[in-house]
Amino acid sequence: MDTAQRFAEFEAAERARGCSEVISRSWEPNLVVQEHTHDFRARAVVVEGEMWLTRGGETQHLKAGDRFDLPAGTPHSERYGPEGTTYWVARTNAS
Repeated sequence: MDTAQRFAEFEAAERARGCSEVISRSWEPNLVVQEHTHDFRARAVVVEGEMWLTRGGETQHLKAGDRFDLPAGTPHSERYGPEGTTYWVARTNAS
């Protein structure tokens, strides 16, 4: 199955769960994003590269195929690997 088909399946499954938006995000190598929050829930799957997601003082190392779920309003920071990172994310606006 090609990438477009895999993305379409991810999007269909997440929309069926009620998400508001599904997008692909790519980040440059070694980028560090300082602590911040979002006003949406984010459910994502890493599709290329690796990243470190820190929340609540705990860091999760994520590689291709790994998923994360970040509730709206959760303070977190992100660090992307030496090859950059791409993930697909389903955003659900906070009600």
